[in-house]
Amino acid sequence: MTEPVTDSEAPAYPLCPMDRLDAYPVYDRLRVEEPLAKVRLPYGEPTWLATRHADVRALLMDQRFSREAGLEKDAPRFAPGPYAYSIPFMDQPVHTKARKHVARAFTKKRIEALRPHVQQIADDLIDALIARGRGADIVDVIARPLPVAVNCVLYDVPEEDRADFLAWSVGLLSTTDAPVEEFVANFTNLLGYTTKLIAERREKPGEDLVSALVKVWDAQDDFPAEELPNHVVALLLGGHEPVAAHLANSLYTLLERPEAYAQLHERPEIMPTAVEELLRFVSIGDVFGFGSYATEDVELEGGTVREGEPILALLASANRDEKVFERPDELDLTREVNPHVAFGHGPHYCVGAWLARLELQVVLATLARRLPSLRLAGGDRTDWWYDITTVIRGLKKIPVEW
Repeated sequence: MTEPVTDSEAPAYPLCPMDRLDAYPVYDRLRVEEPLAKVRLPYGEPTWLATRHADVRALLMDQRFSREAGLEKDAPRFAPGPYAYSIPFMDQPVHTKARKHVARAFTKKRIEALRPHVQQIADDLIDALIARGRGADIVDVIARPLPVAVNCVLYDVPEEDRADFLAWSVGLLSTTDAPVEEFVANFTNLLGYTTKLIAERREKPGEDLVSALVKVWDAQDDFPAEELPNHVVALLLGGHEPVAAHLANSLYTLLERPEAYAQLHERPEIMPTAVEELLRFVSIGDVFGFGSYATEDVELEGGTVREGEPILALLASANRDEKVFERPDELDLTREVNPHVAFGHGPHYCVGAWLARLELQVVLATLARRLPSLRLAGGDRTDWWYDITTVIRGLKKIPVEW
């Protein structure tokens, strides 16, 4: 049985250096020796860390774990707080109602309708890549600009506002070296711009996601209008840097294994399973964003979480659980049984999952088709960035040639 969380010595999380993709040996040890690990985040009280697949799924499904409780506590967190009340911090039944209406505006059909736009963006970016000659930095030319361009289409951000929109979003997410004042300024600017965008779409709705969110939100008497900007910002941030980082990390993972990249060119029909495997193998973020508090004692496979204690889900560890995945440390682009939790699980499953999948499928398929000789080039790839708010890590540059 686990010991209660106290203010005694607890290791600082992240538990391993952030200048690499392979953090998994540390997580492998935890799943065996300390499946509920006590850790301390940069802010807030110590917390449990669920490392096993079964416990992660149970934590994300069990209503005895409350996210909303964290709004009234010194919640464990990666960035200066406090957290703002928004959909990620709602508990049932309010969360179910809010999520249902947001999901109506973020449907698979709406996302699939973006495919021609995403394809055009990918083709334009790859044209620019090829125009640079025989080599370029694929992070700078493809991975970073693509999700921003897609989200600008999805939210119908005017062209003249896109530079500021990108700067605020990236500045808010990449908090590694940023002072608190800069974090607050970026959040304030992005929230203010989003509030302005919402007001404009109330007056003149369009076919974009913001207009759809305004419509479904305003139709509910118990959803205060002043809370909508926080929800829109949360969706925006989830579609920028996480997708850019995962796209870059996926490309690096494939190009490190030329036979895997060649497989995408030779067998384009495996792209759906390949993307799911990359989501498992290189997690978008190590943890599932926000912690939860036990409202009563809860027994998990790895131990007991006492009433009033916080806990976080370590998705990256769950996705390498040897009890669930055969050959978990092997990249298998044709893996058929793949219950990964890259987008979370249960009621808080990432609402943007279909968009991320679409972007990854289109870009990887287009690169494999148009540049089958793409390969890693010489040069320094040791310059890393990471977003401490979600423990997303990635390379700042990936030199390639073809």
